[in-house]
Amino acid sequence: MAQKIFIFRHGETHYNEKHLFTGWRDSKLSPRGIKSAKEIGKKLKNKKFQTAYRTKLSRSKDTLKHVLKYHPECKKIIEDNRMIERSYGELEGRSHKSYIKEQGTDTYKTLRHWHKIEQLFGEEKEKFIKKVGKAEYDVIHRSYDIPPPGGESIKMVEKRVQEFIKDLKKYMKKNKVNVAISAHNNSMRPFRRHFEKLNVEQMMKLENPWDGYFEYDVKL
Repeated sequence: MAQKIFIFRHGETHYNEKHLFTGWRDSKLSPRGIKSAKEIGKKLKNKKFQTAYRTKLSRSKDTLKHVLKYHPECKKIIEDNRMIERSYGELEGRSHKSYIKEQGTDTYKTLRHWHKIEQLFGEEKEKFIKKVGKAEYDVIHRSYDIPPPGGESIKMVEKRVQEFIKDLKKYMKKNKVNVAISAHNNSMRPFRRHFEKLNVEQMMKLENPWDGYFEYDVKL
């Protein structure tokens, strides 16, 4: 028998809106983020799950609140920070402007593009790639092994997410429940890599919408 997982990214935050390095900082949902969270709730309205997961950050909690309005059958909420956002270390809470003033244009350029790419989708991303050049984009985007100063690489994030998935499957098997997960952009990448059977290159190209969700059948 297969159980279901519904995973979604939190809505846009004020830090996202202002292009600040966010990571583990607790930034609240922006008006557009609240709208996206409500949209996720509507899309999941007719789905059923008995347990929901969130992280300690308010953007994860508040997005989940909008989803749970339609789910009286969900009796348990679990906080698990193994699927929290990637840490940006020393950059968290800082604007791109302050970083360029301190570190200079060359160092900032890569980090700015690298961070910005994570917020771009579809046509907007294609325009950006043309602007900075494909070769530079490939270098910037290949951040699987390289962490920002004092922060985490995607490889490091993937390690903790894999531990979370392992325990999640055990929980689902024992309790025979469907689950909803209010996650973050960079924790969703390794999560999707696991369930969609992707390689690293494919994972790093993933786009996680603000207002959508992904559904997986898990045979236990």
